[in-house]
Amino acid sequence: MYTLDQLVGFVAVAEEGSFAGAADRLRMTQPPLSRQVRKLERDVGVELLVRHHRGARPTPAGRVFLDEARRLLARAESARLRARSAADGTTGTVRIAFTAVSAMTVLGPWASTLAAQLPDVDLILTEMVTGEQVEALLAGEIDVGLARDPARTEPLTARPVASESMVLAVPTGHPLTGLRPTLADVAAHPLVTYAPAQARYLYETVAGVFRDANLTPRYVQHVAQVNSVLALVGAGLGVALVPSSVVTLQLPSVTYLEVSDMPEHAVQVHCVWRSDNDNPALARALTFI
Repeated sequence: MYTLDQLVGFVAVAEEGSFAGAADRLRMTQPPLSRQVRKLERDVGVELLVRHHRGARPTPAGRVFLDEARRLLARAESARLRARSAADGTTGTVRIAFTAVSAMTVLGPWASTLAAQLPDVDLILTEMVTGEQVEALLAGEIDVGLARDPARTEPLTARPVASESMVLAVPTGHPLTGLRPTLADVAAHPLVTYAPAQARYLYETVAGVFRDANLTPRYVQHVAQVNSVLALVGAGLGVALVPSSVVTLQLPSVTYLEVSDMPEHAVQVHCVWRSDNDNPALARALTFI
């Protein structure tokens, strides 16, 4: 089987029209170049060059082979460059999971930055609640998650990347509309909140806010997703504390109110990944988070 060096030598002779010119171009002497081309012809099984006292030119078969040789060399160079790009993380794939709320805060700017800075890295985006993200990370099904603060489970690494307060969502026309209620005012009304298993972080965040204020609200519904919470609020089943980024979801049946004594950084978004993930594209993407 012929080698890339033999192809390089043949292409140089064909393009230069002589072994002397090709040898100068390749910075080698003529005898080894001549041997390379002779061996290439034996491996291919046809004469590729017509040699004459003024140089050499491709035979009809050589002209066909010259086109193919150029393509093979271009593919070989492309393979080398792609391998180097994959090694330094500028090509490849990053599988990203995100929660509904992180989609409204961190995901958009991050994905836009990655698209601009790493255009040859494919992003595969999947919405998952935090618990599902942790399971998918541990199973190697995703590379990174944008989630609420997960339980510290080896080999996961988590970095806080955004924080926000919470606001009160009430049905349009609710008695609290137009006021700046306190947490005590909120606790006096039926409360829609988050499922303790599927949305553990937000469930514990809301419970902790009321616990720190020495209040005991009356929960009437527990659901997993923020959009489900808003749907129940809009249906008049109660009020709800939601991350402030949710205000971008303007629903005709829901009004958002600031809570006067709400902690400023009640809710955080974390970037979570496996510390033993050796995907170079992930390492490069994390530098932009």
